[in-house]
Amino acid sequence: MKEVIILAGGLGTRLRDVVKDVPKPMADINGKPFLHYIFKYLKAQGVLRVILAVSYKKEFIVDYFRDKYLGIEVKYSIENSPLGTGGAIKKALEYITSSECYVINGDTYFTPSLDDIRLLDSSISLSLKYMTNFDRYGSVVINNGYIESFLEKKYFKEGYINAGIYKIKKDIFNGFVLDSRFSFETFLEIHFRELNATGIVFDNTFIDIGIKEDYELCKKLLQNN
Repeated sequence: MKEVIILAGGLGTRLRDVVKDVPKPMADINGKPFLHYIFKYLKAQGVLRVILAVSYKKEFIVDYFRDKYLGIEVKYSIENSPLGTGGAIKKALEYITSSECYVINGDTYFTPSLDDIRLLDSSISLSLKYMTNFDRYGSVVINNGYIESFLEKKYFKEGYINAGIYKIKKDIFNGFVLDSRFSFETFLEIHFRELNATGIVFDNTFIDIGIKEDYELCKKLLQNN
């Protein structure tokens, strides 16, 4: 059974005039919350169970999606105080029933085939997107499919970015001493070799709704979706 953790605790500070009093993943996209479109994508991918990792103004998400949405079972991993992306995933893994699952950022739209994200001998596989002339993201260097390094955010003429969809083993954090609150991205940058992390490049459209320009672009992209 395909299970997915969606990180949906974002505040959306850079979209404050747009999202106002709701979590960023609930930003209005043509009359529907952004999360609706993620659920549509997951339904098409055959996902049967979603764990929503929620924190900030979680009641807006819980009231909208309830315990089933578009035929997908919905569970909630509730953070009483923000745990960071790593802490949120670690807590949400308590609800995962399989030995592996997917993790998706609740503020990005990227639609690769989930079946093409395979673990093989890794504890994690990252979805990557080739981009040119970017400075909002760090770059990921791969060699024969394995992560070789993470480069800090700066201007890149070209490169691969972390597109925010992962396949992970449920026991990915076993053997590590971690605070309850930590960044998953930092965890990856430190431990990617121990995790035998791999990266798979997809050419699907990628949109991060974290800034207003991309939020408006997302509305156009999903207008007839």
